[in-house]
Amino acid sequence: MYLTDRSAPAGADTARGRGRGPGRAVAPVVLVLGTVSLITDVSSEMVTAVLPLYLVSRLGFSPLGFGALDGVYNGVSALVQLTGGHLADRVRNHKLMAGLGYGLSALCKPLLLLAGSLGTLGTVLALERTGKGLRTAPRDAMISLSTPAANQGRAFGVHRAMDTTGAMLGPLAAFLILRAAADGYDAVFGVSACVAVLGVLVLVLFVPGGRRAAPADAPGGTDGRPPVRVREALALLRLPRLRALAGCAALLGLTTVSDAFVYLLLQRRAGIAEQWFTLLPLGTAAVFLLLAVPAGALADRIGRRTVFLAGHLGLLIAYALLLWAPATPVLAPAVLALHGTFYAATDGVLPAALAGVVPEELRASGLAIVGTSQALARFCCSLAFGAAWTVWGDGPALAGSAVGLLVCAAVAGLVLRPAGGTR
Repeated sequence: MYLTDRSAPAGADTARGRGRGPGRAVAPVVLVLGTVSLITDVSSEMVTAVLPLYLVSRLGFSPLGFGALDGVYNGVSALVQLTGGHLADRVRNHKLMAGLGYGLSALCKPLLLLAGSLGTLGTVLALERTGKGLRTAPRDAMISLSTPAANQGRAFGVHRAMDTTGAMLGPLAAFLILRAAADGYDAVFGVSACVAVLGVLVLVLFVPGGRRAAPADAPGGTDGRPPVRVREALALLRLPRLRALAGCAALLGLTTVSDAFVYLLLQRRAGIAEQWFTLLPLGTAAVFLLLAVPAGALADRIGRRTVFLAGHLGLLIAYALLLWAPATPVLAPAVLALHGTFYAATDGVLPAALAGVVPEELRASGLAIVGTSQALARFCCSLAFGAAWTVWGDGPALAGSAVGLLVCAAVAGLVLRPAGGTR
């Protein structure tokens, strides 16, 4: 019934589950990390909202050039996730690694003001995404380790809802700045840098720090174990359920078109004026915000596999609308609603599925393995989609992605099917 079944290896949240039970309260650390993510996403999404139009319309990049930069934007963080996850487990200080990641991303925001060529922009974006890669697995590990296994979907849903609130405010702030400022893009990048610094300060001041302690019910509060080695982290790949999750995440990522391309396609299909372009991510974020917690709770109740695959079905329908639906006033709201539903049903559900698979002392490493497989696949998809758009046009490129997504979702449904033929 779940993306992984409910059985777990020794040490994977079993003690926590017995000691605390499946209560509905969300741990305070989840709320604080959600606040950090909210602020940071205001900063990041201000840039993300204007970047496609800035590169294609202002700097004149081709779809292939934009696809390369978008691939860098998503792919670099994937490679660094493994490093961030392993180091967080090795030093047993998830806050330290998350703080380094948030800090590096904040430092890169002002550099966008100086970047004007493909090479310079690629370097700055690579460094910014390095920060994201360092922080993602340690942050999600802190969420996972503070929550009973039965409530993982709800906890990640709450965090993603708060994160998405920032994703809504970011494009709105960018829209208002572009309308008010004479040199709007530079103003967006400057304000984004200031907001990013605020997020780092909240993390440093309010997220509990120090070395990660053992679970509350562990004797003596510490286990005295030596640092985690690379070999131990790589040994996680011997777990069949983790391999299945990582493989399916990669398979589906290969056919998941980048958000930026979705918005560019929607602008063309629906005839949306450029001044409204930065508001398109706001539609996705609004739906994500509304559905993140219900989708996470539903996944805890009826099965993470079911919700996860249903989200990809929604994305497939969005592709179909972009391909064949007429340019009516309802096209944009329908596509954005399906796009947001896809994220609500997948973004928090995938890491939640790892709670019963990966031991606590390797949680960040396990999250990094699955996250890296997905992000690297999306990096390849960005490059391939940009090339296909340049050579054959946007319609054939999207049609190929839609067919691929249908096939990959069917394969993932079979691979993730639990023993016994249940949901």
